[in-house]
Amino acid sequence: MTEPFVWRDAGRTVVFRPDALARAPEILGEHGFDSFTLLSTERALADAPALAEAAAEVHLVPPGQVPTLAATLLVRVVVLLLAMHDDAQPRSLVALGGGRVVDVAKAVASVTGADVAAIPTTMSGAEMTGNHRLPAGFEDRVEATIRPALVLADPAVMTSQPEPQLRTSSMNALAHGADSLYTPLANPVSEWTALRGASAIASALDEGPATRDRAGLALGSLLCGYAIDSAGMGLHHVVCQSLVRLCGTPHAETNAAILPVAMGFLLGRAPDAIGPLPAALATYPGRLEERLRELGGNPAALGELGGEESRREEAIEAMLGRPELGRVPGPPLTREELTGLVGRAW
Repeated sequence: MTEPFVWRDAGRTVVFRPDALARAPEILGEHGFDSFTLLSTERALADAPALAEAAAEVHLVPPGQVPTLAATLLVRVVVLLLAMHDDAQPRSLVALGGGRVVDVAKAVASVTGADVAAIPTTMSGAEMTGNHRLPAGFEDRVEATIRPALVLADPAVMTSQPEPQLRTSSMNALAHGADSLYTPLANPVSEWTALRGASAIASALDEGPATRDRAGLALGSLLCGYAIDSAGMGLHHVVCQSLVRLCGTPHAETNAAILPVAMGFLLGRAPDAIGPLPAALATYPGRLEERLRELGGNPAALGELGGEESRREEAIEAMLGRPELGRVPGPPLTREELTGLVGRAW
């Protein structure tokens, strides 16, 4: 059983405890978030009335793309932030929600200089990384990307999705660790956290919903998020992000469909780096793809998820233009290899 803890690392504090959401106003105040603007969704707010009451203002984040959402919120949010600001108090945003909500908060903060606290309601990993898109019109501010200064991780809240969605979300989390293993920035700390996180996720998913170690599952997500923030992304995330943006396939389900195929492909390209992953998942290399499909609840093929097949070639062209592909060991990836990989998952 994973015990509550406080983890301080390079200007960031992670508070991991089962009552983090219930005690959020108190914990936020203890870490300097005395007055804040809250970004969230109606679903998340339903479980956090005390947090909404403590906020100076609440903004709902609707479905959509992060750059557009952030740009729309920017004008409304920045007025309040400036009104709240004085020399003694930092500007503060609190994001309660999944990856979209947390990334919108980070995007707004990248322009306003606000401090961000994240209270994740899924295992998106966004709370642990400085990876996010920027508000529309501010795309040139690449140096301004930020990560939350405070993370309130409540295991029950992070793992509250229904079983099918929880499994695909878990594959998204596991993919953060797996994709970080072979990049040029991989290091002993990122490798350890990636493998430890992957093992925790797999162990929790092997249990039934009634007896599942949800604290272990949430911890696995945090560790894998830390790993990809440290070592960076590679093939898996390039493929998934391109398909989601251009073909319109759902995010977590796309990760679950691509992960087995991508890891099987990378096992041949980077056996020394990917080689420890099967053992972390309690399997052996020849069964890695099958094991990942089992853990993901035998996810649907991409072609069954409503994506626009007519835009697959456009998505592959976008993949070829991503510099992160250069992090994959071996000769440069070809159009034929990417087409084959996507085709297997489609």
